Amino acid sequence: MDEMLHHKIKNRREGIKLALARRTPSILLKGGNVVNVFTGEIYKTNIAIYKDKIIGVGDEYLTARKVYKVEGSYILPGFIDAHIHLESSLLTPGEFAKALLLHGTTSVICDPHELANVFGLRGIKYVLEATEKLPVTLLTTVPSCVPATPYETTGSILSAREITTIFKWDRVIGLGEVMDTGGLLRGDAEVLSKIIIAEERGLSIDGHAPGLSGKILNAYIGSGIHTDHESTTKDEAMEKLRLGMYLMIREGSAAKNMQDLLSVIGPSTIDRCIFVSDDKYPDELLWKGHMDHILKKSVMLGLDPVSAIKAVTINPARAYKLSRIGAIAPGYMANIVLVKDLTNFEVVKVFYHGNLIVSDGKFLRPIAAYDRKGLYKTFNVRDFSLSRLKVFIKGNKVRVIEIIPGQIYTRHIIQKVLPDAQGEVLSDPRKDILKVAVIERHHGTGNMAVGFVKGFGLKKGALASSVAHDAHNIIVVGANDRDMYVAVQKIIELGGGQVICAGGEVIDYLSLPIGGLLSDQPLDKVVAREEALNRHARELGTILPAPFITLSFLSLAVIPELKITDKGLIDVDQFKIVGLEP
Repeated sequence: MDEMLHHKIKNRREGIKLALARRTPSILLKGGNVVNVFTGEIYKTNIAIYKDKIIGVGDEYLTARKVYKVEGSYILPGFIDAHIHLESSLLTPGEFAKALLLHGTTSVICDPHELANVFGLRGIKYVLEATEKLPVTLLTTVPSCVPATPYETTGSILSAREITTIFKWDRVIGLGEVMDTGGLLRGDAEVLSKIIIAEERGLSIDGHAPGLSGKILNAYIGSGIHTDHESTTKDEAMEKLRLGMYLMIREGSAAKNMQDLLSVIGPSTIDRCIFVSDDKYPDELLWKGHMDHILKKSVMLGLDPVSAIKAVTINPARAYKLSRIGAIAPGYMANIVLVKDLTNFEVVKVFYHGNLIVSDGKFLRPIAAYDRKGLYKTFNVRDFSLSRLKVFIKGNKVRVIEIIPGQIYTRHIIQKVLPDAQGEVLSDPRKDILKVAVIERHHGTGNMAVGFVKGFGLKKGALASSVAHDAHNIIVVGANDRDMYVAVQKIIELGGGQVICAGGEVIDYLSLPIGGLLSDQPLDKVVAREEALNRHARELGTILPAPFITLSFLSLAVIPELKITDKGLIDVDQFKIVGLEP
């Protein structure tokens, strides 16, 4: 008999004896209220655990080497976030995992799209290696669109051939969100190759289909896409459900869609609905939480607790073909969360693979750090000067990116301006029309574009960042050219970060040395720096609660309507570069 098979048979025999109570389990959770995601019931019972698995659920199990009396608590499967970009936390994977565990998340499916845009394969490998020994199951999808569009310069490119290599790595379970809708609909061979390669391996394929409908949506889904997290209206969500997609209802830091979409959940749709965060910023992780916060909000908005729990446990497990997680049942992994109630979902204890990791908000064991050697990146910026921030036009109208509060969508508006005698147009803080620029920082191409944005509210100064979706070049917005220039120079000097400048001087900054995306500091220190930056930005007049977050999405050229990259203004609806003047 094959040695591996023999070992598995031995383990199964051991499990049978344990389930029959002929051997003593490791742990017993006694007297808790189990939430059953299969039947929708909630009932008081006991749970027996041996090593990393649940071996029995029922009143027959009365003893174990370690007994936890958990009367009054509710016992839930460990939470699963089925779609998140960990880079949005600005944290290393270890710090990210710690933040999630405190709030009951034991499994997470990451799309390391941002690190891949900067580092390519090396960025994805870093995420996997850095989380290999952590008490969180971190799985990844392979970023499908690096670059996301042909209208930006990324640090790396992932071809279909490279994606084939990554699919062989452990804990890679699917193809990341297919954002190049234009390429897919044109039948681009590279885009379709990636989808076919994933499909032939039986892997899930994530979608990114904001506003798609009718024939276009049919063609998109029919190409092999399984999920979507970009719905913003009930009608859009229902159309995607009718056509067979798993509907990811996003409630993150940048985009919050739950309130508009929650009414689509009913008895006939709940099994196809999944709550995801997409992006979680450090302050929200620290002060609000993760999937526990999403559960709390969904119940507050009227969803029944069991349906909410299914949307963060068994539903994502089934969508991604993850066996033996997402439920409290024999043979399932002992990833378990105890909460005080089903209203606030305050986490009391977190078990991962049968080990008690978190109790009453404290870690019971240290989480190892990871050597980040080789992930620091020197910025390669060429031909950036103060004069290149100048804008000259022939007429008196320009295209302007208008911010929509609370959304990553932007409007494409035409605004009258007052150029001087030479045709130069300056930022106009009185009308809230500010310059925004993107400077290429990966390859020294010298690429740079300048446009205008409305909705920041800055009266003076400038904000700059090396977090600029998706290519992560340097992006800067300001009330005057001088402060914009000084802020960008500080970003280059830091090797990545977020900077505030006013009066020609740097006021404050957060260093992000890991690829210009991540801090090497713990969560509380990152949050303190972010809060200080936001406070300084408010002092300069901004009306946005999180201006650096808003700034980072102005270059996201896959979300309508108007965006800016290092190659120019992008009309996302027409999927082409357009001039500053209409």
